[in-house]
Parts: sequence; structure tokens; C-alpha cells
Amino acid sequence: MSLDESLVEVEGPWTHRAVHAGGTRFHVVEAGEGPLVLLLHGFPQFWWTWRHQLVSLPKAGFRAVAADLRGYGASDKPPRGYDLPTLAADAAGLVRALGETGAVVVGHDWGGLLAWTMSVLDPKVVRRLVPVSAPHPLRMRSALLTDPLGQLRASGPSLAFQLPVLPEHRLTADDGALVGRLIDEWSGPEWPPEDVAHRYQEAFQIPAVAHCALEYHRWFARSQFRPDGVRYVRRMRTEIEAPTLQLHGALDTRVLPRTAQGSSRFVAAPYRWRLIEGAGHFPHEERPEQFDSELIAWLSDPEPDR
Repeated sequence: MSLDESLVEVEGPWTHRAVHAGGTRFHVVEAGEGPLVLLLHGFPQFWWTWRHQLVSLPKAGFRAVAADLRGYGASDKPPRGYDLPTLAADAAGLVRALGETGAVVVGHDWGGLLAWTMSVLDPKVVRRLVPVSAPHPLRMRSALLTDPLGQLRASGPSLAFQLPVLPEHRLTADDGALVGRLIDEWSGPEWPPEDVAHRYQEAFQIPAVAHCALEYHRWFARSQFRPDGVRYVRRMRTEIEAPTLQLHGALDTRVLPRTAQGSSRFVAAPYRWRLIEGAGHFPHEERPEQFDSELIAWLSDPEPDR
């Protein structure tokens, strides 16, 4: 059963609108006034993953904007453009389309990988960087090679996604049951509630979402051996100059904490690492109070230390 894009327009203390950036239309959800905090979701989710932060950040004096990434939710689903440089350009274009020259960029999972990428390719746009459950892309790349029994094994689903057509069918079959199962397997104990998993399963029934979401995984794997991937790796060796807070669930089995922790070597600016105890791959949803406390305390510090 395929569903309509309108199902991602969940009501709450926020506003929905479309924003055009670089020829692509993005569905964004915003709340609050103050310095811009751009919230970028990961797989297999959509903007709604940031529903807690869309409440807590405005209370703390920030303008929070959560976007559906290219190919997800109610954003455009073009046939190509699922490489990290293009996705980073999307996000940088969004910041400018929202009337700002820079933003705090908070990215989870794939949103985190593209946030790291943004910090290198368009550094003036990223005032502060908050990767969540997301190692630096070069750290992820090396861990897949050097930790076969750890990170490579944990990345098994992404390897299975390299097949044509079949993974799309598996993600949408049985009302998106596999989406719910992946979220359950990657999270800590007692999460997600059934209604939360069901909402993500529904969002993957929107036509083309499953295919577009898988194209992210396919580019990351296949580009390793292509000229565009070699160019990307070379560019990503540049040190990051934005103050960085890296947040990770202590129980994450999707991206192992030890994989993410090695990312500090790519950051020249003040860097802080925080584990969220009791949380798996989705700490901002599983432990929102603890997550928001770390995030807002760091954002409120004019000169964050290490």
C-alpha cells in the first residue's frame, strides 16, 4: 500500500512549509526565533525524528528547523543527487534559503555524514557542528576496512542494500515491517513504542522514498572505487574549523561508539564527545531529556571547551 506525502505533515507546535534550494523543493518544519539550528534526519526516518528538539530548542531561544532530506517525506525525489557532496550542498542551500548565512547544524546518521561533509565543503555555513550517531565519513570508511568483526558486521544491512530492486521491495513489504524491525534492532531497550515505529513504516510507503533512501547507501559503497569517491576522500581530509559536539548512544549497535569516537582527529576546533547512556542509535528520541540537556548546555556556552 503506497501512501500520500501529506501523512508526514504531522501537527504540533511548529509550522510546515516548502523551501526551494538549488532547484529542489524541501519540506521543512520550523519553530521558535533566534539563532538557526538546522536539524537533519537519518535512515529510515524523516523530519519527525526531531519532534522533541522542535519543542526544547525554541524554549531555549533558538529557531529550530527540521527538514526532510532529498528523497524523503514531502521533499522532492529526483532520480539522482544522493551523493554526500550534493546532499551537503542541499543543506547549505537550505540555510541560505531560510534567510541566514550560517547555522548550527545537527545531523543524525546520514544527516550527520552530510553535516560533516558540509563543514568541509562549505565551512562558512556551519557555525557549529553536532553529529549524532555519525562518525566522520573517513573514519566510517576506515572502520569498515579495519574492524571486520565490529563495524563491518554492524553495517550488514547497508551491504545488503547494494542489490538492485529487491531491497526496495523488502522495505515496503508488509506495510514497512522491515523499517520497524531495523529501528527496533538498532535502538536501546524499551524503544520504540509501537506508534512511533508505525509512523516511520508509513513514511516509507510514500512512492519513491524507499528507492531514494537506498541510493544514499549505494553511493557511499560504490563511490569508494570511482573517481568521484576518490575526489571526495581527498577533500574530506581538510580539518574542520567549527566547534563540534559529537553525541552518541552508548548502546548503538548500528554505528559502534568506538567507530564514532575516532572522528576527533579531523576536528581542529574545540571538540566535545558525549555518550548518552541507555540509548542506542537514536539518542535524540530514546533519551530526549538527556540529549537536549547536553545539546542546549553546549549551544549556550559562548566558548565551548573540549
